Amino acid sequence: MNISAKITGIKYNVNCTDDLTEVSFKDFNINSASSCFLLSDKQYNYGISKWVSPKRTRSYPFERVYNSLNVPKRITVIPIIKDEGSKGDRDFIQWDTVSLMSLLDVYVILAYYNNAVIHPSRENKITDQEFDNNYVKNKILEISNYHSSALHWNLKEINDTLPSLIDIVQETYNRLEKELKVSFHNSRGIQSFKSQFQKGVADFMATSRNKAKEAQNREKQTLQPKEFLSTSTKATITIENYLGGKYYFTTDEISIVDKNLFLIEGKHSSNSKLPSIGDIKDGLLKMVLYCNLTDVKIDDTDFTPKPVLKLTSTNISGKISNQSSTSEIEEFKSSAGFNVNNVEIIDRLFAEATANNFEVIIEGV
Repeated sequence: MNISAKITGIKYNVNCTDDLTEVSFKDFNINSASSCFLLSDKQYNYGISKWVSPKRTRSYPFERVYNSLNVPKRITVIPIIKDEGSKGDRDFIQWDTVSLMSLLDVYVILAYYNNAVIHPSRENKITDQEFDNNYVKNKILEISNYHSSALHWNLKEINDTLPSLIDIVQETYNRLEKELKVSFHNSRGIQSFKSQFQKGVADFMATSRNKAKEAQNREKQTLQPKEFLSTSTKATITIENYLGGKYYFTTDEISIVDKNLFLIEGKHSSNSKLPSIGDIKDGLLKMVLYCNLTDVKIDDTDFTPKPVLKLTSTNISGKISNQSSTSEIEEFKSSAGFNVNNVEIIDRLFAEATANNFEVIIEGV
């Protein structure tokens, strides 16, 4: 089943973000900083998150981006290419990642690694890759003097900065190959990536979207270990925004009741009473998108979207949601034996769901 939808803007109230550690610009180093933090200077405060890979499905970066959403100006630092050596992975940034950040009004710093060490146990693999900190700091200073939207910044960086950065990445991995005596993936892959820009952003967008759509179709056939579904029904959902960006997602589960289409994002734990907070926030970023869908259709038939975040565990029994009565919620929390931290997560999560008109279900399976 293929679902299509549009997003014209984002309105959402976050409630489950972390208290961010404050770092002064003077002492700032992107490599030693936490995954999400508050960067402060006399003139500005930025919520900054960083990715450990340009591939958004490899390391759950959405949790980090989510944690920055309560800061008015947000920046995320993404490596454009990450090559772990010929015995490791090599990933490239995709247009849809940048477009999604633009949709969330997040400024993207397209960055690169300039240092690494040999992997302690695997031949021809490196680890502990470090960003060029001076480059990242200079980009933050540029943003502090940039007075247009994140969308305009991100498009400018894709057009003007990314092609030359690709050359720097190639030079850096050539240097590391000699210094560390390791082999990397064939350089033709990086050159092919660069050639997309010779035809402009439009070609880059098309190539990236094709890869995203292929990944979407693969995911549609796959049950992830952190999902536990009451049915095996998955559906592809293609979201288009006013930028021309298309996002290819796979819903974990769907349900159709009359003209209501329930879009269910599932997170499961077999070891704890709740999924990890990282998994929950990964799901919440999907809720940010699903809560802002318009013009939702299946085969030209209109539906009203009903986003649902479904948290399941083999260590509890029963079922509750934020739409249950207060007495039912309190009884469920007591009978499940949730600890103080679990209760705080549930209370904040239910408050966020109610404020944004989506449903959170917690269920034992």
